[in-house]
Amino acid sequence: MSQVITDKKQIAELLTRGVEKIYPSYQELEKKLLSGEKIRLYCGYDPTASSLQIGNAVSLNKMAQFQALGHEVIFLIGDFTGLIGDPSDKKSVRQQMTRAEVLANARDYQKQAAAYLKFAGDNPAKLMYNSVWNDKLNFKDLIELASNFTVQQMIQRDMFQERLKEEKPIYLHEFLYPLTQAYDSVAMDVDLEIGGNDQMFNMMCGRDLLKTLKNKEKFVLTVKLLADENGKKMGKSEGNAIFLNESSNNMYGQAMAWPDGVIIPAFELCTGVSGAEVAAMAHDLQKNKINPRDLKMKLAWEITKINHGVQAADEAQESFIQTIQKKEVPADLVSWTAKKDCYNLIDLLVETKLTDSKSEARRLIEQGAIKIKESAGDFSVIKDIKKEVEIKGELIIQRGKFHFVKVVR
Repeated sequence: MSQVITDKKQIAELLTRGVEKIYPSYQELEKKLLSGEKIRLYCGYDPTASSLQIGNAVSLNKMAQFQALGHEVIFLIGDFTGLIGDPSDKKSVRQQMTRAEVLANARDYQKQAAAYLKFAGDNPAKLMYNSVWNDKLNFKDLIELASNFTVQQMIQRDMFQERLKEEKPIYLHEFLYPLTQAYDSVAMDVDLEIGGNDQMFNMMCGRDLLKTLKNKEKFVLTVKLLADENGKKMGKSEGNAIFLNESSNNMYGQAMAWPDGVIIPAFELCTGVSGAEVAAMAHDLQKNKINPRDLKMKLAWEITKINHGVQAADEAQESFIQTIQKKEVPADLVSWTAKKDCYNLIDLLVETKLTDSKSEARRLIEQGAIKIKESAGDFSVIKDIKKEVEIKGELIIQRGKFHFVKVVR
């Protein structure tokens, strides 16, 4: 059994780095942690995509810090709540998913989380699924749980108010999401829940329900969302998320594509670089003592190292330097064999898996994001969606800055 660490400096770092708010207070949670009592904490992850993304690394990092101090960590997969769909910050209802879709999405979540949490050893993180208890609830149970909340509580949420103004529908099942998440705290009998500050309402519902049903105080710790200096989030809804199942080269390149304003927040929230070093980098950046590109390369390397290891991070950095900075084609190109001599470009992009759909291919072509290099020439931007591509020997197709495919016949 692991020993709980009560070092005051480490606890102060834990409760300040990347932290937005603590309920009921910083002082109360600090007192609990200094007491030496082992607490049980969790963060839930609904499988709405086939991979976790870098925004999830913020809460994973925070849970890893609690784990390092000897506390019990639960990595909860919301295979039940994922069926409802969290309405937080959504201006329209989420498309509902099936249990099969949710479980398929969650297949690699533990593997990805293992880059941050330890699932083995003397204080392993626990993997749990909230369908285990929520599937057992009957309609009578649901009515009893719902009696602890009011319609006024739910309807006052910002996104629901926006929908009312725009005369968009609010579905009854969306009201049940915070109730279901709240019941997770009761079922697992936790002492603390961690989540992004956009999850505060849901987490506070859990705090209220645990107090009502078990007369137990639950702490709530909200972490900052990864965003640039203008508040623009790095996430799925903004289209700039880095998914944790990306290859090391893609992960590094995508981090390099982030705006400069996200460099310092990303160091603080997504890496293990010391707080003192992050503060020094922020100072040097503000005083123009360092090139933002150099800091961004360090950030990209750190993120890639956590998820793929040192060697892969080194290789990704070298590949980026050769491919992007020196404008060379990567040596380890994916090769695709054509079955005929001529393709419509849109079809070719889909066939080679450079795009997921014809509509995406059309959009990228129109945006000038597609280039083609024939064996004896340079890359040319193609903006003609009706372009017919002849396969003579081999050619290279480039999508954006980082994606290449070699087409051979």
